[in-house]
Amino acid sequence: MQIHSLSIHEIHDMLRSRQIGAVETVSAFLERIRAIDPKVNAYLSTMGEQALDEARLFDSGKKDCSASPLAGVPIAIKDVICIQGSLTTCGSRILQGFVAPYSATVIEKLKQAGAIFIGKTNMDEFAMGSSTENSAFMKTRNPWDLDRVPGGSSGGSAAAVAAGLCAGALGTDTGGSIRQPSSFCGVVGIKPTYGRVSRFGLVAFASSLDQIGPITRDVEDAAIMLQAIAGYDPRESTSVDLPVPDYRAALKEPIRGLRLGIPREYFIEGTDPQVEAAVRNAISTCRELGAHIVDISLPHTEYGIAAYYIIAPAEASSNLARYDGVKYGRRDEETRDLIDMYRKSRSQGFGAEVKRRIMLGTYVLSAGYYDAYYRKASQVRTLIRQDFLDAFEKCDAILAPVSPIPAFRIGEKFDDPLQMYLSDVFTLPASLAGIPGISTPCGFTSEKLPIGLQIFGPHFREELILRIAHQFEQAVPFHLQRPEI
Repeated sequence: MQIHSLSIHEIHDMLRSRQIGAVETVSAFLERIRAIDPKVNAYLSTMGEQALDEARLFDSGKKDCSASPLAGVPIAIKDVICIQGSLTTCGSRILQGFVAPYSATVIEKLKQAGAIFIGKTNMDEFAMGSSTENSAFMKTRNPWDLDRVPGGSSGGSAAAVAAGLCAGALGTDTGGSIRQPSSFCGVVGIKPTYGRVSRFGLVAFASSLDQIGPITRDVEDAAIMLQAIAGYDPRESTSVDLPVPDYRAALKEPIRGLRLGIPREYFIEGTDPQVEAAVRNAISTCRELGAHIVDISLPHTEYGIAAYYIIAPAEASSNLARYDGVKYGRRDEETRDLIDMYRKSRSQGFGAEVKRRIMLGTYVLSAGYYDAYYRKASQVRTLIRQDFLDAFEKCDAILAPVSPIPAFRIGEKFDDPLQMYLSDVFTLPASLAGIPGISTPCGFTSEKLPIGLQIFGPHFREELILRIAHQFEQAVPFHLQRPEI
């Protein structure tokens, strides 16, 4: 038995029955990180001593391993989420060396559940990217093929889970940044409904889109982690005060009789034939499980990329204005005056993709262009949201590919931003609509690259998409396969 290959619920069962200890568990993952992470580059920083100190509390009986399914389990955190006293760089030189003065709500909730934080994972700078090549510090590699990207922007978290460098991880999803890397790395990732999980303590990229969610080895683990972090937070203005269902209990319900919609706009020219074949096989599996397959249309899907790349950069331009070299972060000391300090600090601190989006966002918000761009994009966003609402009158949930392609080679799209953006064509609409979505493994290409099935549900119906994903997962073997590193 290799501890690093176990799921969260398997580790919990063994900790509770004292087949393994918490120190033994944490040590196994730290050793795995030392051996494997130099090849993968999933972590920006590790928290080994703190993690071992926490583990000793469980082994000494000062903390109870049976208190929660996460008690004593090593979890990784995307480096855009604040942990008090720990580095939080957002993958950017402008925050290099920044130590968070407080913890995010999701961190507080995971601590209450007994999770042990093992490190902060690499990411595209300020979550802007689809490949984790935009990190200022290093490029993360896909554990299934080290010459390929893990996806982004939560590529470090997805790669860490896939490579057995943690039992589970938190990522963030603004336009697909949990679902796309989960698909590329052959793991499970869920973007909750906007407002289901508190964003307090999350460094903002696009505030009307950002959501925190889990990346795990299987759907049961995703349900366990989401249960721990979901819920109302009075400190966060977009947090919604609704009851949180028992996600784990919902997994047991069959999907017989459910109506699953297949949007024609998500099976388009340019999709890799092997991706389409795997997703269509997954649809057939769901039909065999008793679900009714329904053809639907989401007619404004084609405008999703254009709308997103106006709305998200506009909000990024506003949110990133705070990094001016005054209060925190990088400051250029060799400046003539205040404006010169702003210019040099920001030009040296931000990478090319972040600068590109700041400039684009500033332009679309500028006088004379707001109505032509941002306002129009917001109207398109409303149409996309209405498409989903109309579709959910005809079906209970929607099945689709996560990405039109499997993981691409490092450097292949780096100098072509448009091609990079197109890899998110199937994830962006759900983010604009604010609905929940999950990626779960549904096959492999002939080169043994993972393929993900995406499942959308109505607002605040995470238990429904988890249930569908779990029932599908139990019928196929794909989530059990591990990369050979």
